[in-house]
Amino acid sequence: MAHIIVVGNEKGGAGKSTVSMHIATALARLGHKTSVLDLDLRQKTIGRYLENRVDFCAKAGLDLPTPEYHELPEIDKETLKPGENIYDHRLSAAVATLEPDNDFILIDCPGSHTRLSQVAHSLADTLVTPLNDSFIDFDLLAHIDAEGEKIKGPSVYSEMVWSARQLRAQAGLKPIDWIVMRNRLGAQRMVNKEKMERAVDNLSARIGFRVAPGFNERVIFRELFPRGLTLLDLKDVGVQKLNISNIAARQELREMMKSLKLPNVSVDF
Repeated sequence: MAHIIVVGNEKGGAGKSTVSMHIATALARLGHKTSVLDLDLRQKTIGRYLENRVDFCAKAGLDLPTPEYHELPEIDKETLKPGENIYDHRLSAAVATLEPDNDFILIDCPGSHTRLSQVAHSLADTLVTPLNDSFIDFDLLAHIDAEGEKIKGPSVYSEMVWSARQLRAQAGLKPIDWIVMRNRLGAQRMVNKEKMERAVDNLSARIGFRVAPGFNERVIFRELFPRGLTLLDLKDVGVQKLNISNIAARQELREMMKSLKLPNVSVDF
């Protein structure tokens, strides 16, 4: 059965879709059959990213390894029992269809709390939470004192993950491997950055997640989206020599993929 990766964070702008696209495409490049579901039914950023990739490849005559994108199936409301949620059925139907024929299913969640997102978290074998290097974003995980040092207690997103863990335990499923990824990091070493590092490390021991490296803030990510490309595609589209920033970004992707510790995945790019 497919290993389910959920990329979730209830705050927008943390780079979820960029992370999702790079994970899914890296897996496809490594020879793993990978499908993608986008639960942001309004904006559909990861869906648009993959559509851009298919269009660009068709126009450029390229055959780049690409994960398959799937829309959630429609469900006949007449088939629902009283009290059943149609979104639960749409997501479960999509996963049930994809699980037998894929190595990985990646589910990209919206930057808000929705019923679909809540259910997706309970399906996660691996949960990846990109986090901007800011105490505004950290507040979704835990409340902290004015000095940014003392953690007062878990916050709304951590509580949702805890509920998802309980549901999985009740169903006899293996625990979620939760990874918090410090993302969109600045290049400079600042006091706030050091405080964030200590706070995240401290919280990881308290509520049970692993900390993984994400991406630094780079212009290249804004340039890749219109063509549906990732860092791993640059040489295939004619970039003969990568600049220092691009080489560093590829190394960040390599370290990120290694840190996920996904089953049967050997990171060799």
